[in-house]
Amino acid sequence: MNRYDNTTILKTQQDRPYIKGKYYPNIPLSENDVYVITTVGDRLDSLANSYYNDNTLWWVIAMANNNVTKGALYPEPGTQLRIPTDINKVLDLYNQFNKAR
Repeated sequence: MNRYDNTTILKTQQDRPYIKGKYYPNIPLSENDVYVITTVGDRLDSLANSYYNDNTLWWVIAMANNNVTKGALYPEPGTQLRIPTDINKVLDLYNQFNKAR
């Protein structure tokens, strides 16, 4: 699932379009989560592709780790990252969180 799927386009009073913001839930810990230590050249999108077969899910890894610089796809080498393994649960939380808003 692309994080831009089901994007809502709204209009201002002046009839200008804008995109409704997305909200991201806290991703709960699981005993099945995988932990990796990054090396030079690792990117969040390539890690997402390796674990989820979908590079657009890089934001899941970013949200699960508060030690990743906001907006950065390249984590610092030597950083421990948590890779949530129950991606369907994470995507369900994301969808529920955004439907409620």
